[in-house]
Amino acid sequence: MIAERIKLLRESQHMTQAELAKKLGITRSGVNAWEQGISVPSTQYIIQLAHLFHASADFLLGIEQNATLDISGLSEEDCAVVQRLVAHLRAIRNQKDPH
Repeated sequence: MIAERIKLLRESQHMTQAELAKKLGITRSGVNAWEQGISVPSTQYIIQLAHLFHASADFLLGIEQNATLDISGLSEEDCAVVQRLVAHLRAIRNQKDPH
């Protein structure tokens, strides 16, 4: 679970494994091992990942299904656009999988 979440969050930021590794002060192969499920990040890195990606540790660990989205600095109009986009994507998902 955490492997997929790290990769999802990294890719959503258009970040390479090498770039993430540099931000965390580890090797690219360390990030790759996390994403492949070969190893798991220590508590220290889970906290750093949560801060870096503006996500909760619970989300990273798969405890909660809700991701957070940092909308600070956006105007009210921008926030409304984001909310409409989320609603649209949910509607599309519900049409594909009504369960």
